[in-house]
Amino acid sequence: MIVAENISKKYGAFLALDALSFEVEKGDICGFLGPNGAGKTTMMRILTGYMPPSAGRARVAGFDSMENPMEIKKRIGYLPETTPLYPDMRVAEYLDFVAELKGFTSRDERIRRVAGVMEGTMITSRQSSIIKTLSKGYRQRVGLAQALIGDPEVLVLDEPTIGLDPKQIVEIRSLIKNLGGKRTVILSSHILPEVQMICSRVLIINNGRLVASDTISGLSAAAGRKVSARIKAPLQAKEDLLRIKGALNIVAREEPDGALLLDIFLEPDCDIARWRAELVSMVGEKRWDLVDLLSSAVVPLEETYIRLISSDLVKSGDNGGEEAAGERSADDRESHDITYSGDAD
Repeated sequence: MIVAENISKKYGAFLALDALSFEVEKGDICGFLGPNGAGKTTMMRILTGYMPPSAGRARVAGFDSMENPMEIKKRIGYLPETTPLYPDMRVAEYLDFVAELKGFTSRDERIRRVAGVMEGTMITSRQSSIIKTLSKGYRQRVGLAQALIGDPEVLVLDEPTIGLDPKQIVEIRSLIKNLGGKRTVILSSHILPEVQMICSRVLIINNGRLVASDTISGLSAAAGRKVSARIKAPLQAKEDLLRIKGALNIVAREEPDGALLLDIFLEPDCDIARWRAELVSMVGEKRWDLVDLLSSAVVPLEETYIRLISSDLVKSGDNGGEEAAGERSADDRESHDITYSGDAD
Protein backbone atom coordinates (compact mmCIF):
# COMPACT_ATOMS: atom_id res chain seq x y z
CA MET A 1 0.00 0.00 0.00
CA ILE A 2 2.82 2.42 0.90
CA VAL A 3 6.29 1.91 -0.57
CA ALA A 4 9.26 4.24 -0.08
CA GLU A 5 12.37 3.47 -2.14
CA ASN A 6 15.63 5.24 -1.30
CA ILE A 7 13.91 8.51 -0.42
CA SER A 8 16.34 11.37 0.20
CA LYS A 9 15.52 14.99 0.92
CA LYS A 10 17.94 17.91 1.10
CA TYR A 11 17.37 21.39 2.50
CA GLY A 12 20.34 23.19 1.03
CA ALA A 13 23.40 21.32 2.25
CA PHE A 14 21.48 19.53 5.02
CA LEU A 15 20.39 15.95 4.30
CA ALA A 16 17.08 15.47 6.16
CA LEU A 17 16.33 12.02 4.70
CA ASP A 18 19.08 9.64 3.63
CA ALA A 19 18.03 6.84 1.23
CA LEU A 20 15.05 5.86 3.38
CA SER A 21 13.21 2.69 2.28
CA PHE A 22 10.26 0.90 3.87
CA GLU A 23 6.87 -0.67 3.13
CA VAL A 24 3.54 -0.52 4.96
CA GLU A 25 1.04 -3.25 4.10
CA LYS A 26 -2.65 -2.66 3.43
CA GLY A 27 -4.66 -2.47 6.66
CA ASP A 28 -1.64 -1.92 8.91
CA ILE A 29 -1.50 0.77 11.57
CA CYS A 30 2.16 1.76 11.49
CA GLY A 31 3.86 3.90 14.14
CA PHE A 32 6.54 6.32 12.96
CA LEU A 33 9.07 7.04 15.71
CA GLY A 34 12.21 9.15 15.95
CA PRO A 35 13.73 12.07 17.87
CA ASN A 36 13.41 15.74 16.92
CA GLY A 37 14.80 16.44 13.47
CA ALA A 38 14.83 12.75 12.51
CA GLY A 39 12.80 13.47 9.36
CA LYS A 40 9.37 12.08 10.32
CA THR A 41 7.35 15.09 9.20
CA THR A 42 9.43 15.46 6.04
CA MET A 43 8.68 11.84 5.12
CA MET A 44 4.98 12.32 5.78
CA ARG A 45 4.88 15.41 3.60
CA ILE A 46 6.54 13.50 0.77
CA LEU A 47 4.05 10.63 1.08
CA THR A 48 1.10 13.02 0.94
CA GLY A 49 2.48 14.89 -2.09
CA TYR A 50 3.00 18.07 -0.06
CA MET A 51 6.63 18.20 -1.16
CA PRO A 52 8.81 16.22 -3.61
CA PRO A 53 11.81 14.12 -2.58
CA SER A 54 15.28 15.13 -3.74
CA ALA A 55 15.86 11.52 -4.80
CA GLY A 56 14.06 8.19 -4.69
CA ARG A 57 10.44 7.22 -5.24
CA ALA A 58 7.34 6.91 -3.08
CA ARG A 59 4.23 4.96 -4.10
CA VAL A 60 0.87 5.06 -2.36
CA ALA A 61 -1.97 2.72 -3.41
CA GLY A 62 0.05 1.91 -6.54
CA PHE A 63 0.58 5.52 -7.64
CA ASP A 64 3.91 7.33 -7.85
CA SER A 65 4.07 10.52 -5.76
CA MET A 66 5.93 12.39 -8.52
CA GLU A 67 4.03 11.09 -11.55
CA ASN A 68 0.50 10.94 -10.11
CA PRO A 69 0.35 13.26 -7.08
CA MET A 70 -3.35 14.08 -7.57
CA GLU A 71 -4.31 10.38 -7.64
CA ILE A 72 -2.48 9.91 -4.35
CA LYS A 73 -4.18 12.93 -2.79
CA LYS A 74 -7.56 11.45 -3.72
CA ARG A 75 -6.68 8.34 -1.73
CA ILE A 76 -5.04 9.94 1.32
CA GLY A 77 -6.45 11.63 4.39
CA TYR A 78 -3.88 13.83 6.12
CA LEU A 79 -3.96 15.25 9.63
CA PRO A 80 -0.85 17.40 10.17
CA GLU A 81 0.40 18.28 13.64
CA THR A 82 -1.24 21.72 13.37
CA THR A 83 -4.88 20.87 12.70
CA PRO A 84 -6.05 22.56 9.45
CA LEU A 85 -9.27 24.26 10.55
CA TYR A 86 -11.11 27.48 9.75
CA PRO A 87 -11.95 28.69 13.28
CA ASP A 88 -14.84 30.97 12.28
CA MET A 89 -16.76 28.25 10.42
CA ARG A 90 -19.28 25.90 12.00
CA VAL A 91 -18.31 22.22 12.19
CA ALA A 92 -20.79 20.86 9.62
CA GLU A 93 -20.23 23.86 7.33
CA TYR A 94 -16.46 23.29 7.40
CA LEU A 95 -16.78 19.56 6.68
CA ASP A 96 -19.18 20.27 3.80
CA PHE A 97 -16.59 22.69 2.40
CA VAL A 98 -13.85 20.03 2.67
CA ALA A 99 -16.11 17.43 1.02
CA GLU A 100 -16.66 19.78 -1.92
CA LEU A 101 -12.91 20.29 -2.24
CA LYS A 102 -12.55 16.48 -2.27
CA GLY A 103 -14.78 16.32 -5.35
CA PHE A 104 -18.21 15.54 -3.89
CA THR A 105 -20.27 17.83 -6.12
CA SER A 106 -23.70 16.44 -5.21
CA ARG A 107 -25.24 18.25 -2.22
CA ASP A 108 -27.04 15.08 -1.10
CA GLU A 109 -23.82 13.06 -1.28
CA ARG A 110 -21.96 15.69 0.78
CA ILE A 111 -24.69 15.63 3.42
CA ARG A 112 -24.35 11.85 3.68
CA ARG A 113 -20.55 12.01 3.87
CA VAL A 114 -20.54 14.78 6.49
CA ALA A 115 -23.15 13.00 8.61
CA GLY A 116 -21.15 9.76 8.40
CA VAL A 117 -17.80 11.19 9.48
CA MET A 118 -19.40 13.27 12.25
CA GLU A 119 -21.01 10.14 13.63
CA GLY A 120 -17.77 8.15 13.28
CA THR A 121 -15.73 10.79 15.12
CA MET A 122 -18.53 11.48 17.64
CA ILE A 123 -18.98 15.18 16.90
CA THR A 124 -22.59 15.16 15.66
CA SER A 125 -23.71 16.98 18.80
CA ARG A 126 -21.29 19.82 17.95
CA GLN A 127 -22.15 20.17 14.26
CA SER A 128 -23.54 23.70 14.72
CA SER A 129 -20.71 24.89 16.97
CA ILE A 130 -18.22 27.48 15.73
CA ILE A 131 -14.88 25.70 15.57
CA LYS A 132 -12.95 28.24 17.63
CA THR A 133 -15.31 27.63 20.56
CA LEU A 134 -14.48 23.91 20.69
CA SER A 135 -12.09 22.30 23.13
CA LYS A 136 -8.74 21.02 21.87
CA GLY A 137 -10.08 17.46 21.90
CA TYR A 138 -13.11 18.33 19.77
CA ARG A 139 -10.98 20.35 17.35
CA GLN A 140 -8.76 17.30 16.94
CA ARG A 141 -11.85 15.20 16.21
CA VAL A 142 -12.92 17.72 13.56
CA GLY A 143 -9.41 17.47 12.08
CA LEU A 144 -9.71 13.70 11.97
CA ALA A 145 -13.16 14.03 10.38
CA GLN A 146 -11.75 16.21 7.58
CA ALA A 147 -9.06 13.57 6.96
CA LEU A 148 -11.79 10.91 6.67
CA ILE A 149 -14.29 12.88 4.58
CA GLY A 150 -13.02 11.52 1.26
CA ASP A 151 -13.20 7.89 2.49
CA PRO A 152 -9.41 7.51 1.97
CA GLU A 153 -7.56 4.22 1.63
CA VAL A 154 -4.61 5.70 3.53
CA LEU A 155 -4.52 7.94 6.61
CA VAL A 156 -1.39 9.91 7.54
CA LEU A 157 -1.58 11.34 11.07
CA ASP A 158 1.18 13.53 12.49
CA GLU A 159 1.08 13.56 16.33
CA PRO A 160 -2.71 13.05 16.45
CA THR A 161 -3.00 13.22 20.27
CA ILE A 162 -0.54 16.02 20.98
CA GLY A 163 -1.79 18.51 23.56
CA LEU A 164 -4.85 16.51 24.59
CA ASP A 165 -5.85 15.63 28.14
CA PRO A 166 -5.82 11.93 29.22
CA LYS A 167 -9.54 11.38 28.53
CA GLN A 168 -9.29 12.96 25.09
CA ILE A 169 -6.19 10.89 24.30
CA VAL A 170 -8.03 7.65 25.10
CA GLU A 171 -10.96 8.69 22.89
CA ILE A 172 -8.77 9.64 19.89
CA ARG A 173 -6.71 6.44 20.29
CA SER A 174 -9.89 4.39 20.20
CA LEU A 175 -11.07 6.18 17.06
CA ILE A 176 -7.75 5.56 15.29
CA LYS A 177 -7.54 1.91 16.35
CA ASN A 178 -11.00 1.27 14.90
CA LEU A 179 -9.80 2.62 11.54
CA GLY A 180 -7.26 -0.20 11.10
CA GLY A 181 -7.99 -3.12 8.79
CA LYS A 182 -10.15 -1.27 6.28
CA ARG A 183 -7.67 1.60 6.03
CA THR A 184 -3.89 1.79 6.13
CA VAL A 185 -2.74 4.20 8.82
CA ILE A 186 0.69 5.70 9.40
CA LEU A 187 1.07 7.93 12.43
CA SER A 188 3.89 9.65 14.24
CA SER A 189 3.85 9.92 18.01
CA HIS A 190 6.23 10.76 20.84
CA ILE A 191 4.18 8.65 23.28
CA LEU A 192 5.55 5.10 23.16
CA PRO A 193 2.73 3.42 25.15
CA GLU A 194 0.34 4.95 22.61
CA VAL A 195 2.24 3.30 19.76
CA GLN A 196 2.12 -0.05 21.58
CA MET A 197 -1.64 0.21 22.10
CA ILE A 198 -2.53 1.35 18.58
CA CYS A 199 0.06 0.11 16.11
CA SER A 200 0.75 -3.26 14.52
CA ARG A 201 4.16 -2.20 13.18
CA VAL A 202 6.83 0.35 14.06
CA LEU A 203 9.28 2.31 11.91
CA ILE A 204 12.10 4.02 13.82
CA ILE A 205 14.22 6.62 12.04
CA ASN A 206 17.13 8.73 13.21
CA ASN A 207 19.22 11.28 11.32
CA GLY A 208 17.06 10.58 8.26
CA ARG A 209 17.91 6.87 8.19
CA LEU A 210 15.84 3.80 9.00
CA VAL A 211 17.01 2.31 12.30
CA ALA A 212 14.39 -0.43 12.71
CA SER A 213 11.24 -1.75 11.03
CA ASP A 214 9.27 -4.54 12.70
CA THR A 215 6.22 -5.52 14.70
CA ILE A 216 6.13 -4.52 18.38
CA SER A 217 6.74 -8.13 19.44
CA GLY A 218 9.44 -8.53 16.81
CA LEU A 219 11.34 -5.51 18.09
CA SER A 220 11.15 -6.79 21.65
CA ALA A 221 12.30 -10.28 20.63
CA ALA A 222 15.22 -8.87 18.65
CA ALA A 223 16.20 -6.69 21.59
CA GLY A 224 16.59 -9.75 23.83
CA ARG A 225 15.82 -9.77 27.54
CA LYS A 226 16.71 -7.67 30.54
CA VAL A 227 17.86 -8.79 33.99
CA SER A 228 17.97 -6.37 36.92
CA ALA A 229 20.47 -6.86 39.74
CA ARG A 230 21.66 -5.01 42.83
CA ILE A 231 25.31 -5.61 43.70
CA LYS A 232 27.57 -3.98 46.27
CA ALA A 233 30.59 -3.46 44.08
CA PRO A 234 32.69 -0.64 42.58
CA LEU A 235 31.35 1.14 39.50
CA GLN A 236 34.06 -0.57 37.43
CA ALA A 237 32.20 -3.86 38.01
CA LYS A 238 30.06 -2.92 34.99
CA GLU A 239 33.03 -3.52 32.68
CA ASP A 240 33.75 -6.92 34.24
CA LEU A 241 30.11 -8.01 33.94
CA LEU A 242 30.04 -7.05 30.27
CA ARG A 243 32.68 -9.73 29.67
CA ILE A 244 30.21 -12.47 30.55
CA LYS A 245 29.10 -14.03 27.26
CA GLY A 246 25.60 -12.94 26.27
CA ALA A 247 25.63 -9.44 27.80
CA LEU A 248 24.91 -6.71 25.25
CA ASN A 249 24.80 -3.63 27.44
CA ILE A 250 24.60 -2.64 31.09
CA VAL A 251 23.00 0.50 32.50
CA ALA A 252 24.40 1.17 36.00
CA ARG A 253 23.11 3.54 38.67
CA GLU A 254 25.03 4.07 41.89
CA GLU A 255 22.87 4.16 45.02
CA PRO A 256 23.55 6.18 48.21
CA ASP A 257 24.69 3.06 50.13
CA GLY A 258 27.33 2.33 47.50
CA ALA A 259 25.44 -0.50 45.81
CA LEU A 260 25.01 -0.62 42.04
CA LEU A 261 21.55 -1.00 40.54
CA LEU A 262 22.12 -2.70 37.19
CA ASP A 263 19.88 -3.22 34.17
CA ILE A 264 21.65 -5.91 32.15
CA PHE A 265 20.52 -6.39 28.54
CA LEU A 266 21.11 -9.87 27.12
CA GLU A 267 21.33 -11.18 23.57
CA PRO A 268 18.11 -12.75 22.21
CA ASP A 269 19.60 -16.27 22.12
CA CYS A 270 21.43 -16.01 25.45
CA ASP A 271 21.19 -19.04 27.77
CA ILE A 272 19.90 -17.13 30.81
CA ALA A 273 20.47 -19.98 33.31
CA ARG A 274 24.11 -20.30 32.24
CA TRP A 275 24.54 -16.52 32.27
CA ARG A 276 23.19 -16.33 35.83
CA ALA A 277 25.59 -19.05 36.97
CA GLU A 278 28.55 -17.15 35.50
CA LEU A 279 27.34 -13.93 37.14
CA VAL A 280 27.15 -15.59 40.58
CA SER A 281 30.59 -17.13 40.02
CA MET A 282 32.13 -13.75 39.15
CA VAL A 283 30.51 -12.09 42.17
CA GLY A 284 32.09 -14.75 44.39
CA GLU A 285 35.53 -14.43 42.79
CA LYS A 286 35.50 -10.64 43.07
CA ARG A 287 34.16 -10.75 46.67
CA TRP A 288 31.23 -8.55 45.79
CA ASP A 289 27.87 -8.76 47.56
CA LEU A 290 24.91 -9.84 45.38
CA VAL A 291 21.98 -8.18 47.14
CA ASP A 292 19.23 -8.95 44.63
CA LEU A 293 18.83 -10.63 41.23
CA LEU A 294 15.44 -10.27 39.55
CA SER A 295 13.93 -12.57 36.95
CA SER A 296 14.47 -11.72 33.30
CA ALA A 297 11.88 -9.74 31.36
CA VAL A 298 11.26 -8.78 27.75
CA VAL A 299 12.82 -5.39 26.99
CA PRO A 300 10.03 -2.75 26.84
CA LEU A 301 9.57 -0.75 23.63
CA GLU A 302 10.79 2.43 25.33
CA GLU A 303 14.13 0.87 26.28
CA THR A 304 14.44 -0.77 22.86
CA TYR A 305 13.86 2.62 21.24
CA ILE A 306 16.43 4.37 23.43
CA ARG A 307 19.03 1.68 22.76
CA LEU A 308 18.47 1.81 19.00
CA ILE A 309 18.67 5.60 18.87
CA SER A 310 21.69 5.73 21.20
CA SER A 311 23.49 3.08 19.16
CA ASP A 312 22.78 4.97 15.95
CA LEU A 313 24.10 8.21 17.46
CA VAL A 314 27.31 6.46 18.44
CA LYS A 315 27.73 5.15 14.88
CA SER A 316 26.93 8.39 13.09
CA GLY A 317 27.86 11.11 15.57
CA ASP A 318 25.22 13.50 16.89
CA ASN A 319 24.45 15.93 14.10
CA GLY A 320 22.02 17.88 16.30
CA GLY A 321 23.24 21.48 16.53
CA GLU A 322 23.39 23.45 13.34
CA GLU A 323 22.15 20.71 11.02
CA ALA A 324 19.03 19.96 13.08
CA ALA A 325 18.41 23.69 13.24
CA GLY A 326 18.73 23.76 9.46
CA GLU A 327 16.04 21.14 9.13
CA ARG A 328 13.72 23.00 11.45
CA SER A 329 14.32 26.27 9.66
CA ALA A 330 13.31 24.47 6.47
CA ASP A 331 9.86 24.06 8.02
CA ASP A 332 10.26 20.53 9.33
CA ARG A 333 9.51 21.53 12.89
CA GLU A 334 8.95 18.37 14.90
CA SER A 335 8.62 20.12 18.21
CA HIS A 336 7.72 17.16 20.45
CA ASP A 337 10.22 14.43 21.29
CA ILE A 338 10.44 11.43 23.54
CA THR A 339 11.86 12.53 26.87
CA TYR A 340 13.94 10.07 28.83
CA SER A 341 16.62 10.07 31.51
CA GLY A 342 19.30 7.75 32.71
CA ASP A 343 22.40 6.14 31.24
CA ALA A 344 21.71 4.87 27.74
CA ASP A 345 25.29 4.07 26.71
